Amino acid sequence: MNRLTTSQGAFELARFPEHPRDPFRAWDAADEYLLRQLTDPETGPVGLSGTVAVVGDRWGALATALAAHRPVQISDSYLARRATLANLARNGLDQDAVRLLSSRDTPPDRIDVLIVRVPKSLAFLEDQLHRIAPAVHAGTVVIGTGMVKEIHTSTLKLFERIIGPTRTSLAVRKARLIFCTPDPALPRTPSPWPYRYELPADVGPVAGLTTVNHAGIFCAERLDIGTRFFLKHLPSRGGAARVVDLGCGNGVLGLSAAVSNPEAHLTFVDESYGAVASAEETFRAGAPAGAKADFLVGDGLDGLDPGSVDLVLNNPPFHSHMATTDATARTMFTGARTALRQGGELWVVGNRHLSYHTHLRRIFGNCTTVAGDPKFVVLRAVKR
Repeated sequence: MNRLTTSQGAFELARFPEHPRDPFRAWDAADEYLLRQLTDPETGPVGLSGTVAVVGDRWGALATALAAHRPVQISDSYLARRATLANLARNGLDQDAVRLLSSRDTPPDRIDVLIVRVPKSLAFLEDQLHRIAPAVHAGTVVIGTGMVKEIHTSTLKLFERIIGPTRTSLAVRKARLIFCTPDPALPRTPSPWPYRYELPADVGPVAGLTTVNHAGIFCAERLDIGTRFFLKHLPSRGGAARVVDLGCGNGVLGLSAAVSNPEAHLTFVDESYGAVASAEETFRAGAPAGAKADFLVGDGLDGLDPGSVDLVLNNPPFHSHMATTDATARTMFTGARTALRQGGELWVVGNRHLSYHTHLRRIFGNCTTVAGDPKFVVLRAVKR
């Protein structure tokens, strides 16, 4: 936990889930830069009396600092939502002061101040700007923020094409602001997302089926090579097995399990609202008639009963925004062990250099290599 001191006040903030040894803060210089700009006497303070929308707030730092103005937070992340609620409570603020919307919810009808924390995914930014543009009017103040390495010419072109004329600030502590003037005369075109593509011929039971990909999910425009390798080596199970696609993305791993075994009951889990929506649409489009599935947005397997699962399939992320970390993978492995029945199995694909086998041996007491190539490895751990 760390203290963010701004002109709006001083706030104790932490990421979610909170870990005592977490080396990362719940905010960065881009968040600080934007909060200073809102009260900058040289440019004139930004009036925050209307509807304030905060898009892409990573850990609730912006929403917490602006809670007095009752903002709307729009986020694709379940963890960001939980972090926001925890940070509001931590600072003695009313949790109802921030209206929480997911990326799949309908935005407010009118937005007077639009704050955009530039995401890692340009596609997600494009989709969110398209969804929000009808609520923006000529008097809306639009300010984006991000680290210099996150803001590119393509980022500015998106703002310009969808919202209106755009310029940037000078860089301060490797952070930059984006100022955009809404142009109501711009044509209101629909978002190009979701994107659909047909799975290649060499991926087993799901070959030729269609995946549905909402903006921002991992490898939304093509099948990533790690998942492609995993699909060729998935376990074959019969009977009424309970199978979980953990960190499901577009759900192609779970779909493959359902096609291979129509009696299985699938559960698709991700912390991204867009990912779970993608998985559900992918499953509905390609699963056998009568196939059963649940779709959960949440923090790993926290929503499942301990000892209730036969098989967990997992291609864990190793980035948290711009930071490289295996913390999410370790949390997923621990959660999988709790959710699995005795004899249940966790199957994982990962880059060789990530050394997931060491974590699996520590958590499960065993780990075997199922398949490998120069870049990827498929690992199997059994709950004894």
